[in-house]
Amino acid sequence: MTVIMTRYTLFQYLLPLLCFSTTLSLAATSASADWLEEGDQFYFQTSLYTVHYDPQDDHNNKQNLINVELQKASQWLGGLAVFKNSFGQSTQFGYIGYNWTVPNTQKLMYFKFVGGLMHGYEGEYKDKIPLNEAGIAPAVVPSFGVRYKHIHSEVALFGGAGAMWTVGFDIPITANSE
Repeated sequence: MTVIMTRYTLFQYLLPLLCFSTTLSLAATSASADWLEEGDQFYFQTSLYTVHYDPQDDHNNKQNLINVELQKASQWLGGLAVFKNSFGQSTQFGYIGYNWTVPNTQKLMYFKFVGGLMHGYEGEYKDKIPLNEAGIAPAVVPSFGVRYKHIHSEVALFGGAGAMWTVGFDIPITANSE
């Protein structure tokens, strides 16, 4: 039963993101993708470790985060994340944000601030995030990151509840040569 549930969960997360990332990749290589420009990049990210500031018995520290983000050359970004929330519920977070490079670091370090809408805190855990009256709540996530070439690692803070360490990679958008 566990193997079946694990495979279901894997497909529940990966299939929509695989379709989404394939669409983004095709758009990135297509000449008709006018909304993409040189310097933009797609960023794919997953969680490595989570810590809760006030751990509870019902807290889940394995978020299984899968995040796809479009980072514009202008430093604006937008993304979609799916993960298990602190209580093991499937959760989605659509967001926009901005990236600030730390001065004098040759783009090695950066701060990121994103805000958007989160869905997935239900039942007895509905009130664990503020303003979740309709099942969708606003959320903001600040993070600090480091990058080396195309590999990134970030520490993201989720409110006063905890922090998550992530790793990811980017795929730069290159100009089409015609």
